[in-house]
Amino acid sequence: MALPAILQGLRLPMVGAPLFLVSGPDLVIAQCKAGIVGSFPALNAREAEGDHPMLEIWLQRITEELDRHNQAHPDTPAAPFAVNQIVHRSNARLMRDVDICARWNVPIWITSLGARPEVNAAAHDAGGIVLHDVINNTFARKAIDKGADGLIAVAAGAGGHAGAQSPFALVQEIREWFDGPLALSGAIATGRALLAARVMGADLGYVGSPFIATREAQAQPEYKRMIVEGGAEDIVTSALFTGVSGNYLKPSIARAGLDPDTLPAERTEMDFRDGSSKPKTWKDIWGSGQGIGAVKAVVPAAELIDRIAGEYRAALASLAQGGV
Repeated sequence: MALPAILQGLRLPMVGAPLFLVSGPDLVIAQCKAGIVGSFPALNAREAEGDHPMLEIWLQRITEELDRHNQAHPDTPAAPFAVNQIVHRSNARLMRDVDICARWNVPIWITSLGARPEVNAAAHDAGGIVLHDVINNTFARKAIDKGADGLIAVAAGAGGHAGAQSPFALVQEIREWFDGPLALSGAIATGRALLAARVMGADLGYVGSPFIATREAQAQPEYKRMIVEGGAEDIVTSALFTGVSGNYLKPSIARAGLDPDTLPAERTEMDFRDGSSKPKTWKDIWGSGQGIGAVKAVVPAAELIDRIAGEYRAALASLAQGGV
């Protein structure tokens, strides 16, 4: 099935994943101008009590700057952007944020931690499409049944809240019954990995952790350094910090005074009422996927996308010539 019009014409078949506390307008704008879908979690946009909603301020800036870019570069317009909505029952801001996104006609809505028909309906009424992230085939079916337009398969190796299944198994099972838009998340940090995702049956690669180490990212310098210096062996999987299994940087856990190799089994209850699933105790424990071995320096987002694009083209050419 052909992709929805909003996902056609991208420079690369790639979505910049929404990164908790890291993705903001600077990163989203840079990603979109470089030709991939940029995104941010709605809960990243925070304001003091009584102030105008920061989410609206962010959406106005992103919309107006991308419009100016498109007017100045009609032959190479920016890619569309996406906003991630956490639809977990504890997110007290959800419907307020949904109303704001609807008013600004957000083109792509990414939903996580539950499937809500009313959120999907609001997105559709505003002319948008909904991509729902899932960690298994059962959740994938539920999401489509409740009105999502497409899926993000979050496989083993993804950063943050990650699934445990092999990307081969997860994509294979979803593609047995679903021919709509499908993105794959899980250690995609190179052009070869992006091509592999497409060969497996995904339409798009969902790339997150490499963008933490970009100049536009709202990450602390130490966080960026750990991404650059880390590799797959520096990632630990635990449900301790948010109540949901996720992948985190071992050095950040050690800095918090815990042994990353012998973490306790207790789970923190997930709670988004204050805009965060992380208690203040864990605010400096940082998520990351297993693909960060490909990240060698902190660079502008456009440079990272250029690198992946070059690798992607080279991999395609190699395969066409019978290489690997």
